[in-house]
Amino acid sequence: MSGFRSFSEFYPFYLNEHSNRLCRRLHFIGSSLVIAVVLATLWSGELRWLWLLPLVGYGCAWIGHYVFEKNRPATFKHPLYSLLGDWVMYAQMLRGKVSF
Repeated sequence: MSGFRSFSEFYPFYLNEHSNRLCRRLHFIGSSLVIAVVLATLWSGELRWLWLLPLVGYGCAWIGHYVFEKNRPATFKHPLYSLLGDWVMYAQMLRGKVSF
């Protein structure tokens, strides 16, 4: 994996690493759970629930990569671009631009 000069350069690589539909679905589920945990934390005022964020977000994504995609998550070499890629892909899935 070479260096990327910008997110727009990285994102096509990111999408290629998520070619398996089940992997994308697990990313979507994990991102939705992250939103749910944040909302539940804000609603309850119980900050102790925030420890669940990496568990639900990365847990779902990594299962998708290791079990279905059979690759190593890009987050290990490009953590910020990968995090941004997760949310861009999530939004594109909601709008139907990336297949669910």
